[in-house]
Amino acid sequence: MPCLLRFSRSPLAVIALVGITTVAAQPLDVPYVPTPQEVVDRMLQLGKIRAGEFHIDLGSGDGRIAVTSASKYGARSLGVDLNPVRIEEARANAKKANVSDRALFELKNLFETDIGKADIVTMYLLPSVNIDLRPKVLRDMWPGTRIVSHAFDMGDWKPDHRESVIGRTVYLWVIPARVQGRWSVEGSHQFTVNIQQQYQEISGTAEFGGKSVPLRDAALSGAEIGFAIDIDGMPIRFQGIVTGDRIDGRRDEWRAARAK
Repeated sequence: MPCLLRFSRSPLAVIALVGITTVAAQPLDVPYVPTPQEVVDRMLQLGKIRAGEFHIDLGSGDGRIAVTSASKYGARSLGVDLNPVRIEEARANAKKANVSDRALFELKNLFETDIGKADIVTMYLLPSVNIDLRPKVLRDMWPGTRIVSHAFDMGDWKPDHRESVIGRTVYLWVIPARVQGRWSVEGSHQFTVNIQQQYQEISGTAEFGGKSVPLRDAALSGAEIGFAIDIDGMPIRFQGIVTGDRIDGRRDEWRAARAK
């Protein structure tokens, strides 16, 4: 079965292999290009990593991102790479930094890595690999968790933030809650909301009193949602937190349930 593999933190280090026997026979002398430490530091700052959070670095190379997140921020880090030389180097670097208990490294295919428990995922891959990973991160990661990529974007999924660091581009995405569909709102005002969603961008309409009005200033960031509608000529703002098929108003003044 074809599988796309990531060997080291280099844009040239992703190659296609066919079958397990081919993987075993494939040489690992691919070029290795480490991420500059200034970029490492900024990636973790943008990801707002905090002590105790679980961080996964896909294509971890010599382990510098995972080691930095463990040593500087107190995170629990897992680096994944398919180059055994890089894995041993990363483990040696973790030991040197006295974080071997918090920065672990596995020889593993990044597409087979369980990212569902991660608070933040970092990566330096290729554009095509980022695109192939996009469905996995949207499906497996929780709303509000973060992805930071060095050099490459995720196609039509616009980043929440993008900036240049010593001439390198760094991207940040916040995993959005799934809110597309019809919602029944209850509280001081009762109405139905129809939401359309494209990643973190949302729009829609509200139906009440026999009429339909567009949502104004609709926004979604992680699990946080907000929109305004005009009721009796007055703009009313609704802010809430999405939890699965429920939205709870910020001050318990309203709530919504996804219509069956």
